Amino acid sequence: MNRADILEKLRALPWEPGDYWVITGAAMVLYGLRERTHDIDLGCTSKLADALEAEGLPCRVMEDGNRWFQPEDSVEVFENWIYDRIVSVDGLPVLSLEGLLEMKRSLGREKDRRDIRLLLDALGHKEETLTLGERGVGL
Repeated sequence: MNRADILEKLRALPWEPGDYWVITGAAMVLYGLRERTHDIDLGCTSKLADALEAEGLPCRVMEDGNRWFQPEDSVEVFENWIYDRIVSVDGLPVLSLEGLLEMKRSLGREKDRRDIRLLLDALGHKEETLTLGERGVGL
C-alpha cells in the first residue's frame, strides 16, 4: 500500500480519531520515510477495543492482556500499543517519530533495522549505534 491507499483506508474508518492511532509501517509511509507497506497497523484505546469486541469482531488476547483485532485483511488493531505520544499527520492520529523509534527497537526484529536507521536519520541521530531489543543486534 502506498500513501494514497493508506489515507483512503484510514479516512473510511468509522472510528473516532482519538480512539486509534497509526503505528509501524503505515506510519513510516505517512511520514514519507517509506514508499509502501504491506498493511496498516493501528493502536487503539480500550474503549474502541471494547466496542470492536461488542460488535462481534473476533479478537485474540495477547500475552500482556491487551487485545488484537483484524477487521480487514490489510488492517490490524492492537489495544493500548503506544509509545511516546500521538501527533497529527494529514489530520490523522499517528505515533510520533520518537515513539516509532522506541516501538521498532522494542520489537527487536531483523526486518526493523532499516526502519530504525530511517527514523534515526529523520530525528537527526545519524551517528548513533543501533541496537534492536534485548538481543543487542547492531547495524
